[in-house]
Amino acid sequence: MVGALRTTSELSPRAVRRFVLGRQGLWPGRRVAAADGVRSALTEAGMIQIDPLTVLARSHDLALHGRVLDYRPADLDRLMYTGREFFDYGGTLFVVPMTELPYWRTPMARRAGDERWRVFAAEHPALLDDVRSRLRDEGPLSSRDFGGAGKRGSFRSAKQSANALYYLWLTGELMTHGRRRFERLYGFRDDIAPAGLRHAAPVEDAERYFAGKAFAVIGLATARSWAHRFARLCHRKVDRDEARSRIAAMVDRGEVTPVRVAHSSVVHYVRTEDLPLLEVVARGGVPEAWRPLGPDTTAEVTFLAPLDIVSARGRARELFGFEYLWEVYKPAERRRWGYYTMPVLHGDELVARIDPKLDRETGTLRIEGLWFEDDATARDGDFLDAYAAGLNRLAETFGATRVTGRVPGPNLL
Repeated sequence: MVGALRTTSELSPRAVRRFVLGRQGLWPGRRVAAADGVRSALTEAGMIQIDPLTVLARSHDLALHGRVLDYRPADLDRLMYTGREFFDYGGTLFVVPMTELPYWRTPMARRAGDERWRVFAAEHPALLDDVRSRLRDEGPLSSRDFGGAGKRGSFRSAKQSANALYYLWLTGELMTHGRRRFERLYGFRDDIAPAGLRHAAPVEDAERYFAGKAFAVIGLATARSWAHRFARLCHRKVDRDEARSRIAAMVDRGEVTPVRVAHSSVVHYVRTEDLPLLEVVARGGVPEAWRPLGPDTTAEVTFLAPLDIVSARGRARELFGFEYLWEVYKPAERRRWGYYTMPVLHGDELVARIDPKLDRETGTLRIEGLWFEDDATARDGDFLDAYAAGLNRLAETFGATRVTGRVPGPNLL
């Protein structure tokens, strides 16, 4: 089944970019602010990936910096670990709303059936009971609070107690109580989750919820991209026939609408509730709800987090024709750009990459590398002003008092 927008026969590449960026709160500029804005940004994004690596700042803090005016990492900590409005979960770790916990109990239960974890639990019942006992007696604990080590093998840690904690967390018996220097403190789910959210939703309800969430997170999806996200959310395989059947049912129920994209023979789908936003964008406008509170991305660039959902894992090429590689795990001699490269968003396009590093002792944000997609951008005075404004905001947010390195443009710290 193929449909079309009422306002245009096809969506232009620019309309697609703008809609996906806007749906994620990144275009035309930051439209939420401060602590309440963090809550709104997390809810709208659907899931923000967490990563512990700190070169400039952690990827999730950079992602929220790009969406929230006057963002401060402490605001996220309060929402997660004091207010319990969000929690972290997944083999690839994401922040998700606490209201979704009953649905996440389905993939949590499926994790327990994974071969490696099923075998682990069968081989270590006494260890799991010991970990539970210590948590009951002593309260929230980290892996560091448990002794012992062993052969790493195929597991994430050489410490069996660490693997036991992770197993209990991955399967939902434990949750993240808080962080100590970013190390996870584990606690029992029933001591952390609000009382009304401790139950498990029926499997069919969970899968229907994740079917909609997959479309919300991607923004504008093909059957293939939707199936990939849906399978990861549900933690099970989804074949082509099931994907087609589920999407057809969602179209019939009016939950998603098929649309045409220029230069593509593949049908794309958007949540029907988002169709009014897409129609405004397709006409070249900005939805009223997306009006920025501060400078837009033309007046001030946004530096996308390394793991931002709009650009990581091949989406930068798909949406922007921009090759993006996060090269932190490559040997230096094999890096094309830099260690912690971040794409530079100007307007609705990715126009450059930077490789930033923050020296916390001296308060210096150093730009180790800057690479332009087009030489004309490097000579564009409006871009250079926007670049300087974006760097100054980045520096101020994460505690730098000056910026050095490859920083063309006036008015830098």
